[in-house]
Amino acid sequence: MIPFLSLKDVTALHGAEIQEAVRRVTESGWYLQGAENKNFEQHYAQYIGTDYCVGCANGLDALIWIFRAYIELGVMRPGDEVIVPANTYIATILAITENGLTPVLVEPKLNTLEMDDSQIEAKITEKTKAICIVHLYGRLAHTERIEALCKKYQLKLIEDNAQAHGCLTADGRKTGSLGDASGHSFYPGKNLGALGDGGAVTTNDQQLAETIRSLANYGSSVKYVFQYCGRNSRLDEIQAAVLDVKLKYLDEDNSHRKQIAQYYIENIDNHYITLPDTLPVGSNVFHLFPILCSHRDVLRDYLEQHGVGTQIHYPIPPHKQECYKQWNAMNLHVTEQIASQELSLPMSPAMTLEQAKVVVDLLNAFAL
Repeated sequence: MIPFLSLKDVTALHGAEIQEAVRRVTESGWYLQGAENKNFEQHYAQYIGTDYCVGCANGLDALIWIFRAYIELGVMRPGDEVIVPANTYIATILAITENGLTPVLVEPKLNTLEMDDSQIEAKITEKTKAICIVHLYGRLAHTERIEALCKKYQLKLIEDNAQAHGCLTADGRKTGSLGDASGHSFYPGKNLGALGDGGAVTTNDQQLAETIRSLANYGSSVKYVFQYCGRNSRLDEIQAAVLDVKLKYLDEDNSHRKQIAQYYIENIDNHYITLPDTLPVGSNVFHLFPILCSHRDVLRDYLEQHGVGTQIHYPIPPHKQECYKQWNAMNLHVTEQIASQELSLPMSPAMTLEQAKVVVDLLNAFAL
């Protein structure tokens, strides 16, 4: 068996240090809002290249708090519009609607699977207050055109960096530092993953960071004094300690992902299978390795029968979900094509080139 992802094997890569970090926390007797959070937040902000990092409970909350903080600060108000890719994971959309804001869906490019920046300007109205880009699959979604549009129309640029820890622009900036604020997920399967849920916001805006920290702590910055109607959304000390260990190895782990990805790119050769366009070195950290196949379900069954695990990211796009019934009649053809054809191949820092060769050989032998 070649699993799609073995979290046990990924954790084992740095197992001794992780166990020591957990032991240190359990023996400290301090389990929330302590030294481990302070250390990780400082180190992660330095890594990303921002002035501030605020840990929180998960990646969805990180995005929710960004929009909520902008509302509390008077930058946005319910009913305002946020431009967002149509083919993202639903958490990006949920964070917008959770705050009474209106998502404006923009189709992706089929050759990149990222938001088509040529379609954005036509969607901007007087109610538009932000563009939310998603570095989907670990691939850089930021473009100079998007940045220029934010400046032209005075829009906030928000990043969903849940899948792209360590991804770089051509000029060496990291995703998570490119806009006004960024939400990060540390779900166990991510490039930087905890041993449970975890998330963070990075920003250079001190007022925004302080507001988010209060919102995620019941709305309080001083004990028993509540400025906002907040929630409990804190990163616990064990997760912070584990993340601080894994952060030291993130670039190394991403480098291994790129080796696996390069092998896939150079050796997959089957006319039934389409690969997204490649990017400059650094601009993709390959959280996932997506391929497109018009016979996706047949291919997935074939791989499964030969012991290779795969996943679909994502089989039902947000606008076709029951929770957004008001959008169900929308026809977003590129998004729907990706949903019907995308298949994610095994990818992790614990995967070997020998396993990648098995996957490639099976893909190249696939026929109807």
